[in-house]
Amino acid sequence: MTETHYLKDILALLAAAVVIVPLAHRCGLGSVIGYLVAGTLLGPWGLGVIEQVSEIRQFAEFGVVFLLFVIGIEMKPARLWVMRRLVFGLGLSQLLVTGAALTGIAAALGLPMKTAIIVGFGLALSSTAFGLQLLIERGELTTVTGRTSFAILLLQDLAVVPLLALVSLLSGGGALVASAGTAILEAVLVIGGMVLAGRYLLNPVLDRIAAIQNAEIFTATAVLLVLGVAWLMEMAGLSMALGAFLAGLMLAESHYRHQIEADIQPFRGILLGLFFMSVGMSIDFGMLVDRTWLILGLVAALMAVKALLAWGLCRLSGLDNGNATRVGLLLSQSGEFGFVLFSFATASGVLAGPLFQTLLLVIALSMLTTPFVVALGDAWVRRRQKKEPAAEPMPDSIRERQSGIIIAGFGRVGQRVGAILTAAQIPFVALDHDHTKVEQGRLKGFPVFFGDASRFDVLRAAGAEHSRMIIVTLDEPRQTERLVQLIRQHYPSLPIHVRARDRAHCQDLRARGATTTISETLEASLRLGEYALSGSGVPKERSEKLIDEFRAGYQASLKSAPLSARKRT
Repeated sequence: MTETHYLKDILALLAAAVVIVPLAHRCGLGSVIGYLVAGTLLGPWGLGVIEQVSEIRQFAEFGVVFLLFVIGIEMKPARLWVMRRLVFGLGLSQLLVTGAALTGIAAALGLPMKTAIIVGFGLALSSTAFGLQLLIERGELTTVTGRTSFAILLLQDLAVVPLLALVSLLSGGGALVASAGTAILEAVLVIGGMVLAGRYLLNPVLDRIAAIQNAEIFTATAVLLVLGVAWLMEMAGLSMALGAFLAGLMLAESHYRHQIEADIQPFRGILLGLFFMSVGMSIDFGMLVDRTWLILGLVAALMAVKALLAWGLCRLSGLDNGNATRVGLLLSQSGEFGFVLFSFATASGVLAGPLFQTLLLVIALSMLTTPFVVALGDAWVRRRQKKEPAAEPMPDSIRERQSGIIIAGFGRVGQRVGAILTAAQIPFVALDHDHTKVEQGRLKGFPVFFGDASRFDVLRAAGAEHSRMIIVTLDEPRQTERLVQLIRQHYPSLPIHVRARDRAHCQDLRARGATTTISETLEASLRLGEYALSGSGVPKERSEKLIDEFRAGYQASLKSAPLSARKRT
């Protein structure tokens, strides 16, 4: 019966996501709203299909873990160091000022001071999952709004440990000060140990795994890495999300990062969607009906206070009014760590049961409201601005990707193309799934990364959407055909230059969307023909003209072939 129960829940979750999320996209609401609506329909106060919401939520928190890992792997440590003033300046100010303000309001409403402190600082935490997912969907993660919001959210993740220690202190008195200090020291030592292990042990271990040439084992290793580091951080008293971010940061400079990112993305997407659905299931509509105006008033007051304080602090830090407004609205909700903090506080006796249920409902409703508030805020900002703001400067990594080239496959042909581009000082990124070729290329100074270049998700992780062109030099014809078709499907205007086996393969690839196809037998036969002509006494000019005419005729014949090739396939 238990197995049937879980199978029913899984089928219901998948069916709801497949049906409702696309509808939300069509209505312009985004996937987050779709997942929330799906969860609300499936939950105890909807159709009642799923009743074990707490179990679903605990499992769904892995979505936040994988999200932070992907963010970490896309952010180099040097860039994080540049953001240190935002993280420890603006981020710390937001937490302290907002926490103190909400604590004062809670105390004014009659809560004991110990309880008011926990409530105030717990509600001051915003949702990393909601904030970052909205930024990613809107393509704003690398903008001023995105970087500022991420810095504040990262500081809040770091603050989870001290806040949990604060709950222990408030529940047990001053006797726990020493144990709290020990816990913080342990956390610092664990982080230091993980950084050293990542620097000196991670790549050698991945080298051995990659040398096995087993894609499933490599994917399992990637998942083990993320969850293993997250678990170690949790054992040290830190949040799993922070541990996952640290794991991603350790791999940001690794030549395996594109493949690992592509392997992790499906887990991130499914589990993060499950997290949003669990939030929808958590809304207690019974309590909402009984205390409608109280609950809605608390949600509105909470979001207004947080948005105004964040806006003011952003303005003081130098942000313009538009970006400050966007940051304030994006961080106006309370977050998933509030669930954790308030659960721990209730178990420790600091929070009463009815207050805990009220706080959970306030957090869930604030999350549900955020996408709508952000959309309305953006419309208001655009209306207030008399002209479109100037484009924000792009981070170096994105600028490099926009002007660069991707080489899919780094065998003999790919290496020669890479050498030519290097000589011309043209930036490129090369991908290959053969560990030996990657090592050889990196020893020669080429920017080659480990990754299955025949997979579209790996190319996307390498920045395909920002690239000038893609050069496909794979050895396997079927992989080449599948990849060309996928690239053309997702990037209709992107030039694709492809190595082909022979004339028939050239025609097939052009039918699938290749811009240019070069038969690997063509140039060899032309050069041999040129030697044959010169050895037979044909003048050099005449010989070169004949060869050029043959090459032009060959390419012209290919351009007229796609229609017939399509009919064949």
